[in-house]
Order: sequence, then structure tokens, then C-alpha cells
Amino acid sequence: MEQDQFVELLRQEGFEQLVTVEREPNGALDLHRHPFEAKALILDGELRLVQDGQEQVCRRGDLFHLAPNAPHSESYGPEGVRYLVGRKPV
Repeated sequence: MEQDQFVELLRQEGFEQLVTVEREPNGALDLHRHPFEAKALILDGELRLVQDGQEQVCRRGDLFHLAPNAPHSESYGPEGVRYLVGRKPV
């Protein structure tokens, strides 16, 4: 998906807060939660999400979605990752 299409989708779905996130190469975050719903588009690099024992690998152009307070861990590829995320408070 292209960035402009994604931003329009977020607006249609009520995601008002848009943030660009950059993470370091080969970094990781242990199990954690966010107090908001998140929908993101990978702009560059690679992100691996683990939720409920399921791993999702996301690369440029891929989307991922996290429900509010969903426990997950994440790790980043050798080039790190950059993604645009919409956040919707609960």
C-alpha cells in the first residue's frame, strides 16, 4: 500500500494521531502493551512482531494492526525499521 492511501484509510477509520517511528538495526523490545489501538505501514526495513505465539514479518509496504493492550514483542532487521503508525486511544 502507498503512504497516501494508508493515511486516507487511517482517517476514515478514526485514527487521528499519526507518528513515524524509527527503530535501530537488530534491536528488539520485549513483551509489552500499548494503551491504544495501532495500525501501521512499513516504510523501510523489517519488523518482526510476536503476538499469542504467532510471528508476523513485515517489510516495506506491509501493514500490521495491534488491538489496544495486546501483549506483543518486536524485533528489527539488519537495517532497522521505519513505519508510519496511526494510534487511536481507547
